[in-house]
Amino acid sequence: MNIAVVGSGSWGTAIAVLLNNNGHAVTLWSYTEEESAVIRENRENPRLLGIKIPMSINCTSDCERISNNKVVVLVPPSYAMRSVAHTVAPYIDDDSIIVSLTKGIESDTGLRMSQIAQSEINRPIVALSGPSHAEEVGRGIPTGVVAACVDKEIAKFIQEVFSSDSFRVYTGSDVIGVELGAALKNVIAVCAGISDGLGCGDNTKALLITRGLEEIARLGIAMGARRETLSGLAGMGDLIVTCTSMHSRNRRAGILIGEGNTAKKAMDVVGAVVEGYYAAKSAIMLADKLNIEMPIAEAAYRIMYENADPAAIIVDLMRRKHIPEHVL
Repeated sequence: MNIAVVGSGSWGTAIAVLLNNNGHAVTLWSYTEEESAVIRENRENPRLLGIKIPMSINCTSDCERISNNKVVVLVPPSYAMRSVAHTVAPYIDDDSIIVSLTKGIESDTGLRMSQIAQSEINRPIVALSGPSHAEEVGRGIPTGVVAACVDKEIAKFIQEVFSSDSFRVYTGSDVIGVELGAALKNVIAVCAGISDGLGCGDNTKALLITRGLEEIARLGIAMGARRETLSGLAGMGDLIVTCTSMHSRNRRAGILIGEGNTAKKAMDVVGAVVEGYYAAKSAIMLADKLNIEMPIAEAAYRIMYENADPAAIIVDLMRRKHIPEHVL
């Protein structure tokens, strides 16, 4: 089967290798010819060192090569989803199936990635997400994700296309829950990193993960998601791996912030997109709009956008009004 992967960052590259190993004819598309040339000539992505890109994968920046593909996988950074989807839309065949692997929320509109893609490409979008570091997927380490689509048959089709001995795909129909879990966990992961950078312990991280999941569920349910989705791979699973792994750019940036660096400096050091920075702004916008309390997300926003003192913020969180854990 012909498949185009649009976006040649670490995640796009890992997915291209996975799909190639599944026996598909894969095209890996880069936004610039410079980026494509580096990957094509070295057969390795500088953002995913140690993972060899097979010669059978066609590396290109030519939009024409996106045509004649049964599946088109969108993997740009969240801030570039609209522009990239707009760029490639004229080249996508009418019967192509579109899969979004990007995790994020558009900052100005609060739209999820599939909503942005659908507005440009005008067809059902499959959202595929879960605890899936590119570094591990590229090496064939066992991983589980969810493919969600309003059309269950399309979700099942993508399940078959992506599944392998090392990549297990479940299906679902809750696109809202899968995408919100994917985006908002990055905010909590930055906070988990900050707690590490401050020298806090495992107790603190467990508190952040657990209460962070509650915030994600609170906002997600208000937006139409199902709680069970957010308790699954795309919610709790992704949250755990992103808050605990050094593969996580969000956690690494948080550690640097906790050690005294500004958010900008932390992102410069990480050297790649820190989605939690953008998602924090979107989360606060949506929470205000829907009148949802998200104190951890608000704390992340204050630290990253207003240069609030992380140590003082933790004290503020601990001193919040005493409440029951579960409000019935």
